[in-house]
Amino acid sequence: MSVTVHELAARLADRLRRQMPAGSRLDRLATDLGTAFTGAVAPVDDAGCRAVQALAQRHARHLELHFHAGREAAAADDAGGWPPPDPLRVRAQAAGVTQVRRDDDRFVLQLDALEPLGLAAPYVDAAFTLARGASRLVLDLRRNGGGDPATVAAVAGRLLGDDATHLSDVTYRDRVRQWWTPDLPAGTALTQPLAVLVSGHTYSSAEALAYHLQARGRAVVVGEPTRGAADHVTPVWLTPEVLCLLPEAEVRDARTGTNWEGTGVIPDIACPAAEALENA
Repeated sequence: MSVTVHELAARLADRLRRQMPAGSRLDRLATDLGTAFTGAVAPVDDAGCRAVQALAQRHARHLELHFHAGREAAAADDAGGWPPPDPLRVRAQAAGVTQVRRDDDRFVLQLDALEPLGLAAPYVDAAFTLARGASRLVLDLRRNGGGDPATVAAVAGRLLGDDATHLSDVTYRDRVRQWWTPDLPAGTALTQPLAVLVSGHTYSSAEALAYHLQARGRAVVVGEPTRGAADHVTPVWLTPEVLCLLPEAEVRDARTGTNWEGTGVIPDIACPAAEALENA
């Protein structure tokens, strides 16, 4: 029997109440889901998922619904959790290290993903080795859709200093996890002037990286406001055909006590994303 759009919204609201950190944002989101789709008795399809997602993203920008027509249910669907990464895929894409170059004594690193740190570390370390001796640094996150918070901490550590720095507090329903940069051997971190390039495609953990560097006065952020998704999410199948990226934790920067949810990271130098490198 097909699930209706109303039933999908109700399932989502129920799951959020069980998993998302308690607070006024959750209350508003669950209430809106409970009232907005009362008469939506059509079977769920891609358009229905987009409608529920659009309402939910007024409160939680990282909540996503993906419709997979005709998919059969699997026994462990409701368990949630991210699948293990494919090492071959990650290595084939150099863990998101898309481009590294030196020109006019400027170092530019285009980082298009934040892959799991165990796989990404060799590529990130190699890229930053090439930055030594440059007079200025550019970190290009304009196409970065996010990824592993541990990789965020590792990259930030290379730019914030050799001593461990408290980046964020991540609040779950039942606990709080702190993220810190690693302690590094003396002289490892880079100290040159830094620009971070962002766009409307910069998302999730990539936003966190830009925000943490900006909040500590380490970087000038250049480009367009980012998408504004500050929650940590986990994948959950709400129906056999609907996969949800469900908010399970809220991030707060340890320096500012705030985040970029809904607003995005606001550039210090605003310009079209295509012109960000030139303006940096």
